[in-house]
Amino acid sequence: MFLGKVIGNVWATRKYETLKSFKMLIVQPINAKNKNVGEPIIAVDTVGAGTGETIFYITASEAVIPLPIDMAPVDASIVGIVDTINT
Repeated sequence: MFLGKVIGNVWATRKYETLKSFKMLIVQPINAKNKNVGEPIIAVDTVGAGTGETIFYITASEAVIPLPIDMAPVDASIVGIVDTINT
C-alpha cells in the first residue's frame, strides 16, 4: 500500500461499463512526512474519498481486488482514508 493525497477529480463521459458507479480521482503519491513522491496518478475511489484527503491506495493487479467485479482495467484503487500519521 502507498500513501497519497487526493488533488482532483477526473470526469469521464464514457467509462468501462463495470466502472460506471465509481469516481476516478487524481492522487499525488506522498511519503510519511507528507512530501510529494513521483508524479500524480489516477485511481478508482472505493471508499468515498474527496479532494484534499490523505488516502492509501494499492496498485497493479491487486487494484481490482476491492472492486465488486472479477476483472476491470484498473491500475490503482483507493482503499482507505487516513486520519493521522505518526512518524
